[in-house]
Amino acid sequence: MTLWVPVLVACAGSYLIKLAGLSLPSSVLADPRVQRVTSLLPVAMLSALVCVQLVDGGGGRYALDWRVLTGVAAGVVALLLRRGFLVVFVVAVVVTALLRLLVPAVG
Repeated sequence: MTLWVPVLVACAGSYLIKLAGLSLPSSVLADPRVQRVTSLLPVAMLSALVCVQLVDGGGGRYALDWRVLTGVAAGVVALLLRRGFLVVFVVAVVVTALLRLLVPAVG
């Protein structure tokens, strides 16, 4: 029963945030600053997820996982080769997944 309280609160919060976004007048959404910020939000959120995964050692401790760092480096190489965002993302994920599959974690 105690697990349902945070789940329901999160559901209500998500609904209210979506409702607030739909309730905004179109003049606010047409503002160039709002459009610029909303175009950068997906990149910022994905970067935050990558950073969390990069230093998450599991069990509430921080550690740098070299396998994830190598995957990020492979993504950077694909980015420097001017590949599209999806290709960069897939390269980083595949390299990280293969290293996690083939090389056991140290520690």
